[in-house]
Amino acid sequence: MTPRIEIIDLNYQGSPGLIGSFLIFGPDGHILVESGPASCLPSMKAGLESHGLSPGDIDFLFLTHIHLDHAGAAGWWAQRGATVCVHEIGAPHLIDPSRLIQSATRIYGERMDTLWGEILAAPAENVRAVADGEVVEAAGLELRAIYTPGHASHHHAWRLGDLAFVGDSMGIRGGSIPWLDLPAPPPEFNVEIWKASLDKLRAEKLTTIYRTHFGPRSDVADELHRIQRLIERSAAEVKSMLDQGVERDKMIERYAQWMLGVAVEDGADPEVFLGEDKLNPRHMSVDGIARYWKKKGQPS
Repeated sequence: MTPRIEIIDLNYQGSPGLIGSFLIFGPDGHILVESGPASCLPSMKAGLESHGLSPGDIDFLFLTHIHLDHAGAAGWWAQRGATVCVHEIGAPHLIDPSRLIQSATRIYGERMDTLWGEILAAPAENVRAVADGEVVEAAGLELRAIYTPGHASHHHAWRLGDLAFVGDSMGIRGGSIPWLDLPAPPPEFNVEIWKASLDKLRAEKLTTIYRTHFGPRSDVADELHRIQRLIERSAAEVKSMLDQGVERDKMIERYAQWMLGVAVEDGADPEVFLGEDKLNPRHMSVDGIARYWKKKGQPS
């Protein structure tokens, strides 16, 4: 029987429907999937309280990966006794987040605290490094890790019964972003690796997926096809601009206009698309996709 699952909307930067955490009611306790950023802890606590819980009631935290919108508050939870389950590549960066903080600070500068809040170190004894295929028993339930890189090398989807929490491996859709969107930040975006991850998810024959951005969907086969097509189209669009020698600022402008067209094809209101860039700024995807092509030695 599927356990009760509730979405806690973390109201990132005051906007609902951008980042979700999933509260699972197990027979022997409570699980969170995704901590979100520490800047969202007030919303997290309010969400828990709405279900009659407090942070002390959370026994396990499962992370799909360690990007700050998914895992920025993980150290806070670990310091309060929750067992944090994360990919083995990501685990050391939760225990010592100094490199994570330095890397993010280079990107976000003085906005770090506003966007992400305080990033705390997780006690090593409360971090469980998990490998592909490993089953974790938590709160009377079993969750299995599915290694799904392409967006990040430290990315797991977590299978529970016939559903899975897929992080960013199937893109963004739901809540405030009703169109399908592609998060492709540097340095690890990779077309071939991501498509292999989608093949793994197809083989799971899931009935429901839960996206961190944002919420559940049951049309899994169609969503897998659509995100694969978007990965291919986005990569081709950036490659075309690289081949033409388009400068970065102009590439970002053209990519944003192209993505607007993709979103409108998906039924999006253009004004909603243009007004929502907190979660997936276009320059990040242009940089990530361009880096992928340059590593491949292209354009030729």
